[in-house]
Amino acid sequence: MSKVVVIGSGFSGLASASFLAQQGLHVTVFEKNAEIGGRARVFSEDGFVFDMGPSWYWMPDVFERYFSEFGKSAKDFYDLKKLDPGFQIIYGENDLLTIPASMTELMDEFERIEKGSSKQLEKFLKEAEFKYNVGMKELVYKPAYSWFEFANLEVLSGVLKSNIFSSVSTYVRKYFKDERLIMLMEFPVLFLGAMPNQIPALYSLMNYSALVQGTYYPMGGMCKIIEGMKELAESLGVEIKTSEAINSIDVVDGKVKGVKTNLGQYETDGVIASADYHHVEQKLLPTELRNYDETYWKKKTFAPSSLIFYLGVNKKIGKLLHHNLFFDADFSQHSKDIYEKPQWTKEPLFYVCCPSKTDDSVAPEGMENLFVLIPIATGLEDNDEIRESYFAPIIKRIEKFCGESFLENIIYKKSYCVKNFVNDYNAYGGNAYGLANTLKQTAVLKPSLKNKKVNNLFYTGQLTVPGPGVPPALISGQIAAKELMKQLKNKSNEAVI
Repeated sequence: MSKVVVIGSGFSGLASASFLAQQGLHVTVFEKNAEIGGRARVFSEDGFVFDMGPSWYWMPDVFERYFSEFGKSAKDFYDLKKLDPGFQIIYGENDLLTIPASMTELMDEFERIEKGSSKQLEKFLKEAEFKYNVGMKELVYKPAYSWFEFANLEVLSGVLKSNIFSSVSTYVRKYFKDERLIMLMEFPVLFLGAMPNQIPALYSLMNYSALVQGTYYPMGGMCKIIEGMKELAESLGVEIKTSEAINSIDVVDGKVKGVKTNLGQYETDGVIASADYHHVEQKLLPTELRNYDETYWKKKTFAPSSLIFYLGVNKKIGKLLHHNLFFDADFSQHSKDIYEKPQWTKEPLFYVCCPSKTDDSVAPEGMENLFVLIPIATGLEDNDEIRESYFAPIIKRIEKFCGESFLENIIYKKSYCVKNFVNDYNAYGGNAYGLANTLKQTAVLKPSLKNKKVNNLFYTGQLTVPGPGVPPALISGQIAAKELMKQLKNKSNEAVI
C-alpha cells in the first residue's frame, strides 16, 4: 500500500486526504497546531464558542458535491440552516440594505433604492447563473497546467461569454447606478482578495450564490464542517497527527522519499502540501527544487490580512443580524490603503458576525457572540497598541447603528492579526485569504499545483488553483489528490513493465 503525507489539516488538506484514502492509500495528515482546521479552527472561552476564520457558507452545491463523492451528504455531518435575511449592509446610521432570502422581496429592495433596478437585477443574475454553471462546475475542477485544458468549444465559449476580460467594477456599473447597489454587487468579490476593478467579471458568479442560492449556517459553527470532514477522513482510514510540524521534505533523484517532523521521520511515496505554498518552498525544500524564488512571490498580489476581535457580550444587542457589513466609510480609500499604498487605514470598513442571533450554542443564555473583522494590507506592523487603537472607534460605530451601548458589557475579548497569521499558519505577509484572483493570477497564471522538479509533490489550498475561499479549497484538495494518484499509478505501471 502506498503511503502519502498531507501537510496541513485545513479544508484542502482534509479534502485531499479523504480522496486519497478512498483510493486505498495509507494517508497521514500532519498538523503543526494543536487543533485541526487551519484557518477554520475553533476555540471556547467562558461559555462562548468562536469560529476563528471563515464565517460565510455560500455555494452549498460545492459542499454537497464533495460529500457525494463518498456517498454522503452535508446533512450526515451537520445541520444546515438558511439565513433570512442573509445579511445586511449598513451605509449610515439610518441607511441600510437588508438581503432577504426571497427574490421577490429582494427585487422590492432594489426598486426602493433605484427605480428600474429590479429588471436589471434579473438580467444580471441570469448571466451570473450562466457564469456559475461554467465556472463552478467546469473551470475550477481543472488542474490548470495548460490553457489547452480550456480549449474545448463548450468551455471556451463559456469563458468568452463570462466576460473574463472585463472587470467586475466595469461590469456592475453597466447595470446599476446607485452607489449602494454597486457596493452590494461588488462586495462578494472582496473575498477574492483584490479591488473590484482588478477582478475579472467572471467572478460576478458569486452574486448568484449570494443572492439566489442564499447564505447558510451550519448549526454549531463553521467548525462543524471541519468536524464532519475529520469524521469522514478517519472513517476512510486517514491518520491525523496534531502538534507535529514538518521541518523538511526529503527528496532523492527527483522524488520525495520522506519527511522530517519535530517528532520524527517518515517514509512516503508522495506529498500534498496544504500548508502555505511559499513556506513549503522556501523553508522545507532546497533552493534548486523550488518552483519559484522570493522575487516571484514579492511580485504577486495577495489578498488582505485582517484585524479580528473575538468578543463575548453579557447582553443581547438589537439591530444586528447574523452577518453585518459596515460600509459607512470611504470604500475607495480603504481599498487604496490595502492594495495601492499599504498602510493602516484611518477609518476602515468592517464586518461583524453575530452567530448567537442564529445559534444558542455559541454563547451563554442572554448573551452575544461577536466576530469583528477589519480587512488590512499584508505585511503591516502589528502590535497591541495599534490593535487597541481600532477597538473603541469600531465599537462606537456599532453602538451608533444599534442605538445602544455595550462596551461596558464586553466580558471576553481577544484580538488576532498579522503576527498571528504568520505564527499559526506561516502565512506569507500574514495574509488571511491567500492569493488574489486578479486576471493576471487566474488559472494557469497561478502558482502551479505541481512541483515541476519533484514528480510526487503537489500543492493545494489558497495559493494555488482554483483560489481563495472555502468551496475552492474543497475543490483544490480534490484536484491535487487526483493529480498525485495519476502520478503514483504511472510509476506503478512503469514498475510492472
